[in-house]
Amino acid sequence: MDLKTPVLADPAPINKSRLGIHSSLLSYAPPGTIFSHSLILSIPRKKIGVLDDVRSGSWLDAMKSSSPPPKKLAYDANSLESADTDVAYLTWMLKYPSALTSFEQIMHFAKGKRLALFLDYDGTLSPIVDNPDCAFMSDDMRAAVRNVANCFPTAIISGRSRDKVFEFVGLTELYYAGSHGMDIMSLAKNCVPNGHPNCTKKSTDNQGKDVILFQPASEFLPMIGEVFTSLVESTKEINGAKVENNKFCVSVHYRNVDEKDWETVAQRVSNILKEYPRLRLTHGRKVLEVRPIIDWNKGKAVEFLLESLGLSDCDDVLPIYVGDDRTDEDAFKVLRERNRGYGILVSSVPKESNAFYSLKNPSEVMEFLKALVTWNRSSSP
Repeated sequence: MDLKTPVLADPAPINKSRLGIHSSLLSYAPPGTIFSHSLILSIPRKKIGVLDDVRSGSWLDAMKSSSPPPKKLAYDANSLESADTDVAYLTWMLKYPSALTSFEQIMHFAKGKRLALFLDYDGTLSPIVDNPDCAFMSDDMRAAVRNVANCFPTAIISGRSRDKVFEFVGLTELYYAGSHGMDIMSLAKNCVPNGHPNCTKKSTDNQGKDVILFQPASEFLPMIGEVFTSLVESTKEINGAKVENNKFCVSVHYRNVDEKDWETVAQRVSNILKEYPRLRLTHGRKVLEVRPIIDWNKGKAVEFLLESLGLSDCDDVLPIYVGDDRTDEDAFKVLRERNRGYGILVSSVPKESNAFYSLKNPSEVMEFLKALVTWNRSSSP
C-alpha cells in the first residue's frame, strides 16, 4: 500500500470471508518506538489512488450514496404514500424481517442464554438531526435503556467521543465505547482480556469508581488533535460545515452544507489528509470521518467487551447489536459469521447489510428494548 496517499475506506461488501480476532490483539508500543507494520490496516486501492482527484466524482458519489435522502414510508394498507417504495421496503424485509414481529422467534433462541446488548447512539437511540450537538435522546428512550441495562449487560458503541456519548445518555448502568470502539471504559472489577498490556490503563469515572480504559489508538492523539485544528481552519468558510473532535477520530459533518459545496468540503479534507498517511477516511451519514489506520472497529470492540465481561466463547451467551450506520456493519458481520448472535439494522430504506433483522427507526428500537425487559421479567423464576 502506498502510504504517500491517504486511504478512503468503506466496509467491504458482504461475502463469506471471516472477520476473526487473534488472541494477541494489536498492542501498541510505547511512544517513540517505530510503528509496527503489522498494526497497519491493509486496504486495497486503485492504482490511480482514491483521493487523487476529487473532481473525478468518486468522492461526491460516495458522499451522496452514504446518505440517501430520507423517504417517508407508509405501512397502512389503506393509505400508501408510495406504492413502489413500500413494495421495495416490504420485499427487503423478507430478507431482514422486523425484530418486533420476529420477537418471539428471537426469544425462542434466547431461552436458557444470557443476553448481552450492544447499541449504537445516533440514529438508533436518538434521531439523526441537523446539529450533531443536539442529538438528544428522549426521556422515554433513556428510561427504556436504563431498564434494559438493569436486566442485561448493555454497552453503547458510538463514533462519538466516549465523554460526549455519556453526556447525552447520562446513565451509569452502561458500558461506553467511543470513537468507533477505540475508547472503551469498563469497570475495573471485570477482567481485562489478555494481549492488551499497552492499550489499557486504570482510571476513575465520574462517580469515583475504578475503571479500566482500553485505547488501542492512544499514540494517535497528538496527530488527531493536529488534524482537527487544521480541518476547523480549512472549513470555517464553508457555510454549514462542522468539524467534531471525537478524541480518536475527527468527523466532518456536511449535512447542512449546500450540495454544490460538497466538492469543496471533500477537497479541503483531501488536502489535509495528504500530510497524514497513517490516517484513513470513511463515510457515515452525511459525515466524513478521519480515523487511524489500525485493525480495530466496532466488531472488535464487541468481542473485546464480551471477553472483558467473561462472556466470550460461551455457548449460553446471545449478543444482540442494534445500529443504523455503515460502521455498525463490522459488528453485524462478527455476529453473523461466528453464528453467535443477532445484528439488527435500523433503517427506513432498503439497503444491504450483515444484520439478521431490522427496525425502522429509534421509536421501534425503544419498543424492542421494552419488549426485552418484559420478556426478562416474565421468564425470571
